Amino acid sequence: MAEIETDVDADKDEANPEEGGWKDTLKTVVIAVAIAMVIRTVAYEPFNIPSGSMKPTLLVGDYLFVSKFSYGYSRYSLPFGLPLIPGRVWFSEPERGDVAVFKLPSDNSTDYIKRIVGLPGDKLQVKGGILHVNGKAVGRRHAGEHVERNEWSAQFQRIPRFIETLPGGREHYILEETDSGYGDNTDVYVVPEGHYFGMGDNRDRSKDSRYLDDVGFIPRENLVGRAEFLFFSVDGAAWKFWEWPSSLRLSRFFEGIE
Repeated sequence: MAEIETDVDADKDEANPEEGGWKDTLKTVVIAVAIAMVIRTVAYEPFNIPSGSMKPTLLVGDYLFVSKFSYGYSRYSLPFGLPLIPGRVWFSEPERGDVAVFKLPSDNSTDYIKRIVGLPGDKLQVKGGILHVNGKAVGRRHAGEHVERNEWSAQFQRIPRFIETLPGGREHYILEETDSGYGDNTDVYVVPEGHYFGMGDNRDRSKDSRYLDDVGFIPRENLVGRAEFLFFSVDGAAWKFWEWPSSLRLSRFFEGIE
């Protein structure tokens, strides 16, 4: 019986070779999309950087992979934020200094990326441009300048660059144009349990947890993952491939994110 059925199927394929061809193609596409969605959900998801709030660590036009398994999984690990995961499962606590992607608490749909500088229970304050954690000033030392082309003109601008050392010893670059800007002197923030405090490395050009009505504290559930490494970087529109010879930033390809 099995042999008869196989023969019949073969006759059908010979009679309709085009039908068999498009069915196989469709099956391959569906399987490929399913595999890609699984990888995107449980392993790594690609993101691109559209703004300069994380300069000099991340530049506009950087493309990076975020590890979805770093902090466990929540509904925001799933496509479209489907409410299939209650709370957070297989949770691992973010470390101070991690560059993390999260859903903006005010709308739970917009992706943001900031550096985690405050953990649950921490007291944070910015005084004269210097971050203070639990009453102690964070170390900051001058480290040259960040040079970039002004977005409004063809001229180059130089922005003071510093190395900031967080409690625990992790170091990273920040930009600080002035120590008397809008977000350079704040009240004391007490990070609630189950929440985190994120700041952009471009301190005078970042909308982050300092602004409670816009971003505020980051709920644990809203964490999407940790930024791991860049895989592509272009100074301009990525789709303009004919400009790549002069716009690709090859030195940033496959660079880890600190």
